[in-house]
Amino acid sequence: MKNLNATILFFSVLTLVLITSCAHPENLDACVNPSDTRGFLFGLIHGFIAPLTFIFSLFMDDVAIYAVNNSGGWYDFGFLLGIGGFSGGIFRGSRKKR
Repeated sequence: MKNLNATILFFSVLTLVLITSCAHPENLDACVNPSDTRGFLFGLIHGFIAPLTFIFSLFMDDVAIYAVNNSGGWYDFGFLLGIGGFSGGIFRGSRKKR
């Protein structure tokens, strides 16, 4: 059983590293342009990767959690859903165990 858990953990971390290694940095000028706003889908994706982005932002000065042009109701809604999906939902901890 311990080997199975270690294998699952290894492949989970490997998958996470492979997925995040495909991300490319965005040009800073494109992020500052207020007419180029992001919508719901970008908010959802950024919400999913927010915990990793936070960790990277502690060690790298050019990584930010929230860019200037990422604003608007739909982006914020997607971001909150992404954060909630990563944490398992906001009501998960309030349910009683059976």
